Amino acid sequence: MAEGQIRQSLSGFYDVMTDSGRLVRTRARGNFRNRKITPLVGDRVVIDAPNDHEGYILEVKPRRNSLVRPPVANVDQAIVATAVRQPAFSTNLLDRQLLALEIADIEPVIYLTKTDLLTAAEQTEFAGIAAAYRKIGYQVVYTAEPFSAVALKEVDDLLTGKVSVIMGQTGAGKSTLLNHVAPDLKLATGEISAALNRGKHTTRRVQLLAVAGGLIADTPGFSSYDTFSMDARSLGKYFREFRRASVDCRFRGCVHVNEPGCAVKALVESGDILQSRYDNYLQLYQTLKNQKPNYRKSEK
Repeated sequence: MAEGQIRQSLSGFYDVMTDSGRLVRTRARGNFRNRKITPLVGDRVVIDAPNDHEGYILEVKPRRNSLVRPPVANVDQAIVATAVRQPAFSTNLLDRQLLALEIADIEPVIYLTKTDLLTAAEQTEFAGIAAAYRKIGYQVVYTAEPFSAVALKEVDDLLTGKVSVIMGQTGAGKSTLLNHVAPDLKLATGEISAALNRGKHTTRRVQLLAVAGGLIADTPGFSSYDTFSMDARSLGKYFREFRRASVDCRFRGCVHVNEPGCAVKALVESGDILQSRYDNYLQLYQTLKNQKPNYRKSEK
């Protein structure tokens, strides 16, 4: 019996790096399927490997979090590749990505790409945007040259000792960023979407690779977002600056829309909270509020 971390899954096999440094190819026990347990890359597991190089997973330890695309568990951070041009920068998309990660309890890092397409005036504008998101409490990597030595050193330092994924919408530069931080992966820019095979094949390899003293998922992170399903009243707690400010709201349970004495709205008025963040919050709030409850019975 040994404990370790799943580093790769492929066609029902799971390669586990044990705490003693052995790589063991395993299969999940037969009763996992009956119990609806699917081991994920990144899972901490207990294995039985009597002959040192193959064995069975006996137990999957509780997860801190997990993603669907890529299917990885216990992720420390997601580096969100965010284009400033081509496609056009959108605070709405960025805030939705940050919200998805806050809900999943994964620390976001914002990496601004295609910054070489900006004019000098726009560079100043984006320096301000980067500063505003840093003030919220997010790590932002922003340099005038998109993949400068300074920016890549910052990413390398962030990767050390952590399990990371890189995500971003199509065309945001996530594969280019991966190529820079992990040249050994040799990902062909633009061919990644094809490689994700859009459900045409049932098997796909998922693996964590050792990069810069940490582990990184070699499949790009999710680029499209399912609609969020939560009570609209709980939305504010996933906006960090709203959560901090809400302790000063006059009413407990203030949703920062029409209530008097709202500390969040006061900070929007004073410019201490970004107007764009508040507008995106209101849009999401209304969407959630208007959602019909899902009464569909769970499938047997």
